[in-house]
Amino acid sequence: MYFSSLNELFYMDGHGVYVWAVYAVAISIIAALAITPLVRRRRFVREETQRLRREGKV
Repeated sequence: MYFSSLNELFYMDGHGVYVWAVYAVAISIIAALAITPLVRRRRFVREETQRLRREGKV
């Protein structure tokens, strides 16, 4: 392994702050891209169910 300790892995010769910040941003974006469609689908189904109930079709 390139790093001899866990502290060196996190520090990365002074670049660790930037590297880990980029990882955090990337993971946040990927999580948002995965969660957003699920939330929108749930909202759509709820709104359509309410609309159909108001119209007396359910």
